[in-house]
Amino acid sequence: LKQCKAIPSAGHPVVYGEWLEAGEDKPTVLIYAHYDVQPVDPIELWETPPFEPDVRDGKLYARGVVDDKAGVWVNLKALESILAATGTLPVNVKIFFEGEEETGSPSMGPFISQYKELLAADLLVISDGGSYPDRPLVMSSVRGGVVGEVTITGAKKDLHSGLFGGVAHNPAHLAAKIIAAFHDDEGRIQIPGFYDDVRRLSPAAFEEMNAQEPMLRAELEADSGIERFWGIPEYTFMERATAQPTLDVNGMYSGYQGEGVKTIIPAKAGFKVTMRLVADQDPEDIARKFAAFVRGFATETLTLDVRVGPTFWPAQLLADGPVIEAIHHAFEETWGKRATMYRVGGSVPVIGMFQQELGVPVTNLGLAVGYDYHAPNEYTILDYFYRNIETAIHVYHYLADAIETS
Repeated sequence: LKQCKAIPSAGHPVVYGEWLEAGEDKPTVLIYAHYDVQPVDPIELWETPPFEPDVRDGKLYARGVVDDKAGVWVNLKALESILAATGTLPVNVKIFFEGEEETGSPSMGPFISQYKELLAADLLVISDGGSYPDRPLVMSSVRGGVVGEVTITGAKKDLHSGLFGGVAHNPAHLAAKIIAAFHDDEGRIQIPGFYDDVRRLSPAAFEEMNAQEPMLRAELEADSGIERFWGIPEYTFMERATAQPTLDVNGMYSGYQGEGVKTIIPAKAGFKVTMRLVADQDPEDIARKFAAFVRGFATETLTLDVRVGPTFWPAQLLADGPVIEAIHHAFEETWGKRATMYRVGGSVPVIGMFQQELGVPVTNLGLAVGYDYHAPNEYTILDYFYRNIETAIHVYHYLADAIETS
């Protein structure tokens, strides 16, 4: 790639490179991956040093080898292979490798806005995530999000419950009252207007999503040990897990946490929340509604503080059409089967950032196959590492005729 360089951002630099010699009549593909990784802790559980790659039984073990060095390295090897074989590429290519994905890409929104002309493309390929050994996967949507924290303060110090019980308002009680008010008994979020802009799925998308329910439900049961799931009964399990918004308390704190009893009224209480958003919900709008709802519990006897942020947009990726057919064709050639399109219940903040700033169609080409993402002894299966180089080679050839150029 030419003009490959590290471009500073407010955080870690972006690695950018381009090869634009396919011609003006050929589309331009912007390839995204991230080079940062999760912490290695607990280090004592690693069988070999996490940053010294080790091959054992056809697997390559190292931190980040699946998430997301595969997205970086497999793409580079595929492009290198095409150039070595033909001297040219079938499409114009720009690469964008960032170093903050695991912390929510906090510097990437301003960076993409600043460099939107440099990053202009006909298609964005998000090369994060991957497939199972027996089933290629392509994600079709990700949820957005809002992060919030509420702090409630009473007295200047913890108080004796025998002296102040009944006369001092307990911050823990108000925190519990607010948390209990977030949902009704079946899980519907009670913040006014929270669901106003939720986009309902098309019949085709609904059918495709629910066809995957047995697979996802079995995986979540095995991962969690939960035997009976919970949620709004008028929605299917898959809707609740991927296509409806959520509000979850991630942590709550107040008072004495040690063994035995300490008879106090705590001076402070608080909790942290995350909200997952779906198509057409504006995260800034939801943040305002959340803050207004919580402030509605304000009282003269306690100090209530609400902090909201960061926020990030939900994103709809391509789910059908020529680009997706090109990807299916590539998997048929190299895996012998079409990919399964799937909705992601979690968030990839940078996708929404790209969509909001560039207005470019987005597809997913996850090139990792392995296990223990974010955990000790992360590994990729080498047979699939090489197979996915072939897959990427096929994809970029097929995209040359599948993308409508701007």
